[in-house]
Amino acid sequence: MQPGYPAPQPPPINNNMTMSIVAIFLFWPLAIPAIINASKVNPLLQQGDYAGAQAAATESRKWSKWALIVGIAWYVIAILCCALGGIGAIISSNTSTY
Repeated sequence: MQPGYPAPQPPPINNNMTMSIVAIFLFWPLAIPAIINASKVNPLLQQGDYAGAQAAATESRKWSKWALIVGIAWYVIAILCCALGGIGAIISSNTSTY
């Protein structure tokens, strides 16, 4: 490195906080670790721990993805159960004899 030039900065790391916050509305038990890890990224970068910040961002992304997958699957199952229950009620009311 030549004197007078600043040291190159590592590329910024996405802390995935937005995805973690969205995930909390779908399945909060898995979104809480995602938010905790996302909140660790910027302080670790300020301390110069690039590897630690990258690991925290990776963990945040992993927990967020799982929360999104489980949350969306949960809502799809709930909608299907409600729809099938409604269809079953309609069919049973049409086939009953008076």
